[in-house]
Amino acid sequence: MPKLKTKRAAAKRFKKTGTGELKRNKAYKSHILTKKTAKRKRNLRKATMTDKTNSKVMKKILPYM
Repeated sequence: MPKLKTKRAAAKRFKKTGTGELKRNKAYKSHILTKKTAKRKRNLRKATMTDKTNSKVMKKILPYM
């Protein structure tokens, strides 16, 4: 069985927590920020966990994480 390759784009965007969950940054924080409220932009700065429904795909693209 050959080694599996990690998708480097995903590896740069996700980190594994101590409990094994994947942590990610939120989207929609790069441009067109004038119409977004300060509260919304502040909440977009915080990291969050990936959804459980994506776990099968994430295991495939990040086999050694």
